[in-house]
This record gives sequence, C-alpha cells and structure tokens, in this order.
Amino acid sequence: MSSTFKATLDFAKSLDQKDTLKHLRNQFHIPKDNNGKDWIYMCGNSLGLQPKTTKQYINQELNDWANLGVEGHFEAQNPWMPYHEFLTDAMAKIVGAKPIEVVVMNTLTTNLHLLMVSFYQPTKKKYKIVIESDAFPSDRYAVESQLNFHGFNSKDGVIEWKPREGEELLRMEDLETILDEQGDEIALLLIGGVNYYTGQYLDIKKIATLGHAKNCMVGIDLAHGVGNIKPDLHDSGVDFAAWCTYKYLNSGPGSLGGLFIHEKHAHNKDLKKFSGWWSHNKATRFNMRQELDIIPGAEGYQLSNPPILSMAAIKASLDMFNDVGMDALREKSEQLTGYFEFLINQIDTDRIKVITPTNPQERGCQLSVQVKNADKSLHKALTDNHIITDWREPDVIRCAPVPMYNTFQDVFNMVEKLKTLL
Repeated sequence: MSSTFKATLDFAKSLDQKDTLKHLRNQFHIPKDNNGKDWIYMCGNSLGLQPKTTKQYINQELNDWANLGVEGHFEAQNPWMPYHEFLTDAMAKIVGAKPIEVVVMNTLTTNLHLLMVSFYQPTKKKYKIVIESDAFPSDRYAVESQLNFHGFNSKDGVIEWKPREGEELLRMEDLETILDEQGDEIALLLIGGVNYYTGQYLDIKKIATLGHAKNCMVGIDLAHGVGNIKPDLHDSGVDFAAWCTYKYLNSGPGSLGGLFIHEKHAHNKDLKKFSGWWSHNKATRFNMRQELDIIPGAEGYQLSNPPILSMAAIKASLDMFNDVGMDALREKSEQLTGYFEFLINQIDTDRIKVITPTNPQERGCQLSVQVKNADKSLHKALTDNHIITDWREPDVIRCAPVPMYNTFQDVFNMVEKLKTLL
C-alpha cells in the first residue's frame, strides 16, 4: 500500500475526498485553539472526543428525571430499569459476540476483578497468571492483588510474556514456550488484546487455543482494542474479556465499561461469582424476598442498578457505531495508520522510530513513536502546537488517528510539524 502513497498535502486531501466516512468528523466536537482553528487530536486511545449528540441523549434523561421522578424507571422515553439492554446489541456487534455474552457495567478493573472471581480458581499447584511484561499497570495490580488475596506470593505468581532482547514486540512462539514449560502451574492468561504501549494487536484466537490446550482460563483486556479492532470474541473462544468505553467508544471521562463471558459459560450455575440485586431474574427482581435466581450469561454479573447518565452517553456513541459498522471503520483505520507510518518513514532522522508492527492488521489505530534520548520535550513541543498525543514512559509518544474523526490531512499536518520540531 505504501508504494501508492505520496508525501504531499494534495495527496492527503485526495484521500479525504475519497473517504466514505468523512462526514463523521462533523458529528464530533473538535477542540480549537484561540483562533478557532481545530487542534490535531490524536489521543482517542486515552479519551475519545465528544459526539455532538451526547448532550441531547443525556438531556433526555435529565428531562425525564425532572418530569417523572422515580417513575422514570418505567415511564421514561428510554426506561431506566432495562436501560443497559438498549446498549447490548450494538456492543455485541462491536466486539463480535452474541447478546447473551455482553453487558455494559462498572469500570474496567472492577469488571476484571469480578471476572477473576469466576475464572481465576487457583490450586496449590496451578495458580500462576501470565500477563504481558508491559501490560497496562492496572492489569498488573489487579492480578497481583488476586494472587495475594488467594494467599500466593505475587512476585512468584506472575509470569511475564516478554519481547526478546533488543525487540519491542511480543512473539507468539514465546508464549507457546512459556505454556510448554510452565503450563501445569498456570491457571490464567490475562492479556491485552492491543498492547497500550506498542499498539501491537495480538492474535486473540491463537492465545485462547494455546491457553486452553494447557487447561488454563483465558481473559482479554480490550481497553485499547474495543471500537478499534474486530476481536471476534465469540469465535476466538476466550473465556472472558473486559474493556472501557471512554477511549475509542467516545463515552466520556470515567464512563462505564463492558464485559464478555463466552456463551459456553452462560448456564453454568456452578461458576463462582459475586452477585447483587441486578444479577437476579428481572421478572421477580422487585418482589424483594425471592432467593437469588441468577440471570444466565453476562447480565448475571451485574451487581447494582447502573448510572443512567453514563449509559446515555454510551448510547449516543454506540448508535453511531451501529450506523457505520466496524468493517468500514477498520478499513479506514488501517489506511490512516499506513499513511501515517509512510510519512514518518520519509523523515530523515535517527531520533525517532515507529515500534508498532508494520503490518496494519497487527496493530490497532495507533502508532507508537519511540524517541531517542527521550526527555519528553518533543511531546511537549507537539502539545504546544495543539497536536494532542500522549506520552508513555520511558520514551514513547502514542498517536492514535481515529477513523471516526481524524483525517488524512490531520496525519499529514502532524508529520509536517514533527519534521519541523525535529
């Protein structure tokens, strides 16, 4: 593909003219500088931009609350009691799941802990947990605390899947070696589907196959993948997954997360789990004195009635995803990162290099630019020029051209400024 790219503004404009998703940008609030010029916003991997419909969706619930009070649970335009159900089908399509396998609830790490109640069942011999060596810190903290809670030494119980010496990316054969050598001691694999640091998109189905061959449970953290890649969770065979919605799903800071439980576990009443009022059969939930009757599937992991204002913001975004579809978004994403990588490779410097996989199908919509002798000054200079990326220690600028609202001109203009700063 790169052989057909050109490093000119006219070429970037021509790509934008041909872009069938270009209308989506106008459906977002784009931050602007003091002169009213759009920022170049490439930070959707930390916080997605706000859809213009979000305020309308939230205002609907505020109005129903004002006008109906408690009756809004059943009489609101979008009744609050079943509100999470309005999100299920769209979310299931995004992650490649069946509706029974998905629910929107809580936040990412809370959901991981609730899932590990079910899927981390250690024995004295088989108790270790595999994570990437550069997993997002919250995943590491979560698995370490689970090990400690079960009475194991967290330093001994965590096995790191590491890149090889002098490399940044993970190799599947190295995970295979870990499982061949230590599989009898490993209870769980908890792997990021897209690594937050490098942007590497891992083969989720292969990870599930390798883990299950050694009788390990397999979970995926999709925080940096949901709304960005097509993980096909049901077909992958992973036991569970969890994600947030405020990155590529544009639902607002600290908004609710989601989780996936594979259908094969949906009706397993012996599966240990923490329960609450919202785990209980919806038909008898308000009878109050019923014995716990767990809802099958992912819904049975809910604990409490959800925050409707957060769900309304999620609904605004998911309705957009439902209209567009992941196929079109993924196609544009691969083209955006491909053009971005092409332009960076044209820069004559040894001060930076892209550490994200060169194959567009092996990365999310992110390029991680490693800076030699890094001191964060290059990132700061970009920010001072209203080019919003994010910095990850020790030496990486993460750039996420998001197909919903970023353009090929954004990519071109960013790289032009980067050349000047270098």
